Amino acid sequence: MIDRAGAEEFLFREALLLDRRDWDAWLALYAEDAVFWVPAWRDETAPTEDPDRELSLIYYRGRRNLEERVWRIRSGLSVASAVLPRSVHSVTNVLIERADDSTAEVSASFAVHLNDVRAGREHVFFGRYEYTLDKGEGGILIASKKILLLNDTIPAVLDFYLV
Repeated sequence: MIDRAGAEEFLFREALLLDRRDWDAWLALYAEDAVFWVPAWRDETAPTEDPDRELSLIYYRGRRNLEERVWRIRSGLSVASAVLPRSVHSVTNVLIERADDSTAEVSASFAVHLNDVRAGREHVFFGRYEYTLDKGEGGILIASKKILLLNDTIPAVLDFYLV
């Protein structure tokens, strides 16, 4: 069973891998059929609920889509990522919402501090994470990650490595 300490360690490691830009190790945390989703806000109080029918800020179904995004960053073909901002991910308030022998629903709060060298500005993205973590023989993998971004404005490029 995935306990709170194990979930915290796992989430902290994911944050560190993003900050270090260790893309291969970060991708290895995701299951092949993982979902990575940042819903948009429908109105002032409710986020969108269906990524197939409503607007999303980011939506990747399957690790392969995350791998393709990493490839674009590495290739230099992503103009928006030509100079990556420096970032620090802070993950707090990690809670196990539900768990059984092999799966855990985990929530956490986050703040990502970034320095956009190109634009000469700093910004903080903040919100809540909702994870589904699966424990198998090879360890814990992310089956899904929903990122509820609570910022009213997004003055910087928004990408997987900044939330």
